[in-house]
Amino acid sequence: MQLSFFTMPIHPLGRDYRQTLREDRAAFLLADELGYAEAFVGEHVTDLAETITSSLTFLASLAYETRQIRLGTGTINLPNAHPAAIAAQVAMVDHMCDGRFILGISPGGLRSDAEVFGTLDRDRKAMANEAIAQVLAIWAGEAPYDIEGEFWRISTARTLDREIGQGVILKPFQLPHPPIAVACMSPNSDSVTHAARHGWSIISANFLQPGWVATHWQKMLEGAALGGRTANPRDWRVARSIFVADSEAEARAYARSTQGPYGHYYRSLMRKLIGNGRPELFKTSPDQPDAAITLEFVLDTLVLCGTPTQVAEQILALRERVGDFGTLVYAGHDWADSVLARRSMQLMAEEVMPRVNAALGQ
Repeated sequence: MQLSFFTMPIHPLGRDYRQTLREDRAAFLLADELGYAEAFVGEHVTDLAETITSSLTFLASLAYETRQIRLGTGTINLPNAHPAAIAAQVAMVDHMCDGRFILGISPGGLRSDAEVFGTLDRDRKAMANEAIAQVLAIWAGEAPYDIEGEFWRISTARTLDREIGQGVILKPFQLPHPPIAVACMSPNSDSVTHAARHGWSIISANFLQPGWVATHWQKMLEGAALGGRTANPRDWRVARSIFVADSEAEARAYARSTQGPYGHYYRSLMRKLIGNGRPELFKTSPDQPDAAITLEFVLDTLVLCGTPTQVAEQILALRERVGDFGTLVYAGHDWADSVLARRSMQLMAEEVMPRVNAALGQ
């Protein structure tokens, strides 16, 4: 089982923006140093707590400072940008990373982003599907292009001057294109089916209860069959909120406290998702009353924490519950205590994962 890193940073309002950006970058550099296989970063435009406004810009700042880690968008919110801009910018970052790039995509889940871009009442899933199809068509095709859909039309026929390169969009370093990953946050998600049908990998969200995560494998099987493919657990990443410490008491005090960074993260997510009519994401069964979805309940059921031995046991129990998957994704949170946050990432790489893989015979 591989170990990866993902952050959709939710920092307390009022923290120095420059400092949180430095901390988020430091987490990626530490993950690279510790041998994490991949690192993904999310993006939102209209949220002062979720402070990365462009995942591509953030990753570009790391391209020449990292050595082995693959860097991924987690995700580019496709309806928020023109497909030609996405194609060109992704291609540039893929070259900057010498091919260590993963294209993570989604329709985007933040309603205020949808409102500001004028897509709140539009079919954003249809927009996302068209956008990625057009991005791939740009990379597979040649200028002057002739790509027309419901939402965008792409051509440089009137202005093409091939001799000087005008009107031609850059192709990525990885051909035919970088690997594509789709973030999935719903039970029985159709996005999983769509991804598997096209041979793309998926990332199951860290705020989705394990029982719902387990439904993603069945959808992968369905999608792969539709595409004439064979589903492979290696194409499945499962993200979890994890905190590892040298003592159980220290781990629980930091990760299970409603006033700590993990409590802050889930308080914010619960307000956004439950307020958007999605309480089922946090439920362990469909008939669980909404009133039972308290912050304490969510922290107890969604945060893995403890000593290295305890966390390894919790990960193995998770795998037993959801099925075989190829990559465990460690979700990053605000560094309320940078020493403890760094130590957790270190223990995860150096002590937890060796225990997990030894138990799995890998």
